[in-house]
Amino acid sequence: MGTDWVWLIALRDLDQDARAIQLGAVADLSLLPGQERFVGDPLRMALAGLAEESRRPYVVESGGDAVGLLTLQLGAASVAGWPDDRSAWLLRGFLIDRRHQGRGLGTLAAAAAVEAAHRLTVRHQGGESGVVLSVNEENHAGLAAYRRAGFLDAGRYLGGSAGPQRTLFRSFATLPPP
Repeated sequence: MGTDWVWLIALRDLDQDARAIQLGAVADLSLLPGQERFVGDPLRMALAGLAEESRRPYVVESGGDAVGLLTLQLGAASVAGWPDDRSAWLLRGFLIDRRHQGRGLGTLAAAAAVEAAHRLTVRHQGGESGVVLSVNEENHAGLAAYRRAGFLDAGRYLGGSAGPQRTLFRSFATLPPP
């Protein structure tokens, strides 16, 4: 990982001009061939995140550049095979631009997403205990990145549209207070 770092920029917290600049950067993100089956179009995902109140879309930035996108969603954890919707945030629509993959940024961004969800939970006095996601079993790089970020395997999930998934969870219990 070297000296790489990431910032999560909450699209909801930006004024109209700053949001437009970030959305332009999101539109320029691209995937390696075959990755589109694991994740959707970045701009479409960001706009969907802004349109739905339960979603919190973030631009992943490193070195002054937009390098990825992720969304935290409240009340939708069962989408990832979690037993209920309310005990965890759902991490969805997560991608790192093809030009920035292989540098550990996915691991850093996944860990930063857990910290962001923890801050949101504390701020809004929610009852969530961590972050859950599902990742396709064939997405070996994604699985490895999430595991390096502290996510633990919570079992197999067959509800994904792109084939068998692994449900992964990271608890807030190991984080320092925000």
